[in-house]
Amino acid sequence: MTGSAGTAMDGGGPEVGISLVNRVMDSMMTKVRSAVVRGAGNDTAGDAGSASGDAGSTGGTEGGTGGTEGGTPVEQLLAAVRAGRAHKVPALLEPLDAAARKTALGQLKSLRSEVRAWDWKRWNEATAVRRALYVAGAGCQTGAAATATWLGGRDLLSWRSEDGTLVLSVLADRDPAWTADVAQRLAARPAVAESSYGLIRGLVERSGCAVPATDGYVLAWTREITDSRLVERLRKDSHTRVLVPHALAMAETPDRLTWSVGPEAPTHWPTALATLVTEGVLDRAQVVDLCVSRLLRGGRARDLRFPLEVLRLVEPSADERRDRVPDWIGMTADAPSPVAGYAQEVLAGLAADGALSAGALAEMTGGVLFRTEKKLVRAQLTLVGKVLAREPGAVAELLPAVAEAFGHEDTTIQERALKLVGRHAGAVDASVRRELAEQAGLLSPVHRPAAAALFGNDLEAESGVPYEEILPPVPERELVVPPATTVEALVEELLTRGQYQDSAAFERTLDGLVRLARRDRAGLEAAVREAFPTEHWEHQHYFTHYTHGAEVVLAGLLGLLPGWRVDSGRAKGNGRKACHHEALSGILDARLWEAADLIGTDALPFLLATPTWHTGEIDPVVLVERLRGYREAGVEPAPADFAQALLRVGRGDPSAARAAEEAEALGTRAGGRLAAWLRAGKPLGTKVRFLAKGKDPASQKWWLTDRIVVEIDDRPVVRKEFPAAFRWLGGDLGAAPRRCYHWMDTRAHWAAALPVDREFVAACVLSSLASGADADQRGVTEPLTALAEAGGPASRSVHLAVAFGLGCQDADDRLRAVDALLVLAARGDLDARLLGTELAWLVVEGAVKPNRLADALRTTAATGAYGTVWAVLEPLLPDLLGAEKPVRGLGEVLAVAADCVERCGARGEVAGLDAMASARSASQFVVQAKRLSGALRRGADQPLAETA
Repeated sequence: MTGSAGTAMDGGGPEVGISLVNRVMDSMMTKVRSAVVRGAGNDTAGDAGSASGDAGSTGGTEGGTGGTEGGTPVEQLLAAVRAGRAHKVPALLEPLDAAARKTALGQLKSLRSEVRAWDWKRWNEATAVRRALYVAGAGCQTGAAATATWLGGRDLLSWRSEDGTLVLSVLADRDPAWTADVAQRLAARPAVAESSYGLIRGLVERSGCAVPATDGYVLAWTREITDSRLVERLRKDSHTRVLVPHALAMAETPDRLTWSVGPEAPTHWPTALATLVTEGVLDRAQVVDLCVSRLLRGGRARDLRFPLEVLRLVEPSADERRDRVPDWIGMTADAPSPVAGYAQEVLAGLAADGALSAGALAEMTGGVLFRTEKKLVRAQLTLVGKVLAREPGAVAELLPAVAEAFGHEDTTIQERALKLVGRHAGAVDASVRRELAEQAGLLSPVHRPAAAALFGNDLEAESGVPYEEILPPVPERELVVPPATTVEALVEELLTRGQYQDSAAFERTLDGLVRLARRDRAGLEAAVREAFPTEHWEHQHYFTHYTHGAEVVLAGLLGLLPGWRVDSGRAKGNGRKACHHEALSGILDARLWEAADLIGTDALPFLLATPTWHTGEIDPVVLVERLRGYREAGVEPAPADFAQALLRVGRGDPSAARAAEEAEALGTRAGGRLAAWLRAGKPLGTKVRFLAKGKDPASQKWWLTDRIVVEIDDRPVVRKEFPAAFRWLGGDLGAAPRRCYHWMDTRAHWAAALPVDREFVAACVLSSLASGADADQRGVTEPLTALAEAGGPASRSVHLAVAFGLGCQDADDRLRAVDALLVLAARGDLDARLLGTELAWLVVEGAVKPNRLADALRTTAATGAYGTVWAVLEPLLPDLLGAEKPVRGLGEVLAVAADCVERCGARGEVAGLDAMASARSASQFVVQAKRLSGALRRGADQPLAETA
């Protein structure tokens, strides 16, 4: 058997394969014999039955008292399995014939179902029993498919290598073809292959079948073989020649292959593979081809790092480089920066050797100059310049490609491209010259004079049209559609919108649930039981910390919540040290617990707090009509529902005064409260201040998050009349910095909870937004869009929130901040000077990085809002230019400012700018300072004109 295995596996020669197989099999059988003879072996669950008995459990004593003495062989096997003694199973299976094993299998399946129903208190006992089931079931199955299904069951899957060894022992007498079938089936399932590597390898080597090159098996193999003897183990392993090529081709590179260790480390995979290529263990041409193919497919930088490193170490030959010119060109255009840089190096080498045609270089240049990485673009312009100096005849093909850089966002790159074109423009014919002149229209205004001098009349004259500011349309409020009216439609909504992703849709669904529960409770209960897995709702800890969206209301509908749990949820408030995020989320939680308590009863016919508009706001007249419906039904509003309705009602709506009169005329206590709330018209208030920055991170005042203090204004009416979960809005929370580490699924509901008090919400989320700027957290700006569209004043907190967002590390977070800025500007709510002033001190103290801010403002300006961006930058620049310590990266901010001024025609002076512009230096900072200074002096004849 071992001889055939050695030749069947594509390894490093028959002798190596045979010796390795013999050693592996000898080791496995030694483990089995040792485990069976010693009894407990490595199995720590030998006393699971007695342990569970001590705990008062009876599950481990049925069919025996945990031992294996007495009874038929089948009964002894089942007793051992119930006792969790996996190491005894192989010996107990030996005397069983096919009929006995079939009988035992039926009872093992029943036991498996029983164990699935055990609660968490019997976890250790269940784990031991499952291990024994894993081995016993494999030995009792007859078909290869059934055996693979049993061994791959998620509830039985074992990560312990000794369990695989036990399975190998009970399958020792199976036919090689059958064994190979099981091995291939297990290897085809990723999770099973990862956890059962030893078992699968044993089956493969025993059967002599082909090595299963699957993602899961390769991942497990790399984890198993990676140690300080990596090269030696790869050299001796007969699987290496099959599995390495698959590893190189995988979409997600195995983690061991991407470990951040240096080339000198013994666990560095690229160095190990390069060594094996040199020794001839791996085929060099195959490795190169696989690496190039993988890089061409693209993907995450993490997954491309490994094939790129291997390719650098193996070094394709000159012929291989020439044969793959289209591949290298494709990489320079589309691949991540490190891969594109490598491909650019390869093509530059070919160009230096004269092996790259002008057409190929032009194609490459067009792709590279379209990229945003300045390093790659500069290197490409340099390469083209060298080629043109050596081959002047290529000018007609290359210059149009160079002209692609005229539209680059960096004006210094535009300048380099224009100079390159200028050096060689005299050698092109009239048609090419006109093409270049047309492209020159993309140049920044600062380069317009140089372009006019170069192209003369071929350059299209400036249109002279006045600058027009382009802002997005003002977002229109959208009505929330009525709730579902049938059980079927509601259940469908609950399945798709029963969590937290969309606030308006969630509120609509919640209102429909409350209405239908009162109208057709029996039908709704039946539909919920059929559509949802309700078992876990009965678990005592499931709703301890979370309401899980509408699930807690559904559990209340079905009567699955104990009374003390509901009372606790409704009465929960916030301590003075509570986090603002928890407090905001607590508003929705209190409403959900209240709905869970009252759903299906006359006390909650429908929800008062359901929004009228998608922002969460309620029309005052609509709320009065809802209260009238409650009065006619003789129902008092539920406290949390009514509190949320008051917080959502549009106090600044034109109909608010009329609605207050109608509410008072209702003659109910709730109507009187609504009238008083509308007439007061006072927003919830906060004051934000920042503690002085500490000297170092150990001071606990270093990070911006640790220095934000939010003081909530005192509102006695809120603290006295609102439920416990709402009283913090009236000043119950202490004013102190708060750093929290939780992740709230209810973030989408924060702005909708206070849709006419966005300044208050903004103050509460400043700490999380700050963590995205100076602590590099991701996904923190999700509330910004809703804040920009919400109602109420937009003062310091809202502008600070946008400022933090513009400085976030994550590009998606910055993009959401850009959207918020533009929406505020379109609505007329943006105070550009305030935003610029806040950004100034954030940049100076280092909380906001200039390069991130420049990227965000450049994106904003590119939408056509050059005047808006300049209005933000104008108050920002003096503080940055006059900072005690030079602000690193200020050149990028100045470049954005110069571009905005050139586009919108602003004029004026910036304190400190002329002094910087007069410096004798070629640095980016000085170049852009000179450019901005000149642009401001030139000015424009027309004032700005804004359009929506």
